[in-house]
Amino acid sequence: MRSVNVERKSRSRAKAVRTPTSGNGARGKRELPAVQPGTARRGAAPGPFKRLAARFAIFVHRPMMAMCGLLVVLVLLGAALASGVIGRGVHAVGRGAAMVSADAGFGISEIHITGNRRTPYKQVLEVLGMKPGQSIFSADLWSARDRLARLDWIASAELHRRYPDAVFVTLVEKRPFALWQPPADAHGEEAPILVVERNGRPITSHDVEKFRRLPKLVGASAPQAAADLVDAVATHRAVAARIAAYARQSERRWNLILDDGWWCSCRRPAGPNSWMRWNI
Repeated sequence: MRSVNVERKSRSRAKAVRTPTSGNGARGKRELPAVQPGTARRGAAPGPFKRLAARFAIFVHRPMMAMCGLLVVLVLLGAALASGVIGRGVHAVGRGAAMVSADAGFGISEIHITGNRRTPYKQVLEVLGMKPGQSIFSADLWSARDRLARLDWIASAELHRRYPDAVFVTLVEKRPFALWQPPADAHGEEAPILVVERNGRPITSHDVEKFRRLPKLVGASAPQAAADLVDAVATHRAVAARIAAYARQSERRWNLILDDGWWCSCRRPAGPNSWMRWNI
């Protein structure tokens, strides 16, 4: 057997090479790399806000162009509003939200009405304008209250929701005090008889025959001034039973018309006592 000697090559180590120095001993300048550590971000691309600001910078330097662009946008918005596109979109979104809430169990299924002694139940429902299954959130209670307040007999109305599906309506009706015959108009035509409140405000001219037992007032300012006189006469039942009407005369005195055609003139005295001083 022949022995084979394997020669190992030693790894050559890199030797540091020193830069030659100049004659006076000063070292030469070191060559720096193109990119220094920590400075790689300086040449990065600008962010989205900077790019957007750069695009709109032209309008800052050119104000006329900016005004023209704003005018175009306003014209487009006006056209969209006039055509009803925006309104239809808003209503469509509202209807969609109402349908979702109704399907989730928030649809109106009960309407409780109290205090309607002379106002029919069906009339109140018609004025409310709420439909079964309608979303309880879309019910406009403020508008419904205003519509109820415009009815003849309604003095005030309160509406509130009771989740998930009920609406409660509380009504306060006006109290009839007397029947009033207004004076005839300029053409001589008689005005209809009105049911009035104690403060003189008219209530209605419909179905006045139901209130024939109330005191009858005649004259232009009779409803506003009759309350004290009617209360004073009511304390004397024998006199009150014979009075057919209270007629206001000259804004100062009253004529009490009796049931047999006779009449009595009375005037309120200056003292604290009531009206009952008769001049027959």
